[in-house]
Amino acid sequence: MPDQIWTVWWAWVVLGFALGVLEILVPGYIFLGSAAGAVITGVVAGLGLTASLPLVILIFAVASLVSWLVLRRVMGVRANQVKVWDRDINDSP
Repeated sequence: MPDQIWTVWWAWVVLGFALGVLEILVPGYIFLGSAAGAVITGVVAGLGLTASLPLVILIFAVASLVSWLVLRRVMGVRANQVKVWDRDINDSP
């Protein structure tokens, strides 16, 4: 029986890199957690710890959530920090 695509480790790593490229095109730390989750899922699949689709989806979801929370903590707005805009994009130079 051929391997299913969700059990192939390199498919998850490719998905992670594709989401990383998408993050560069659409900045804002939206896809970065999912990219890290996909790479982590690829590592887990490479170790042979994935057996079924629900387990792979659970690993991907938990890894994405944890990595998004870590990235939000590291790169997010700090406590008591306010974003101040000095000029508007529509203001004349």
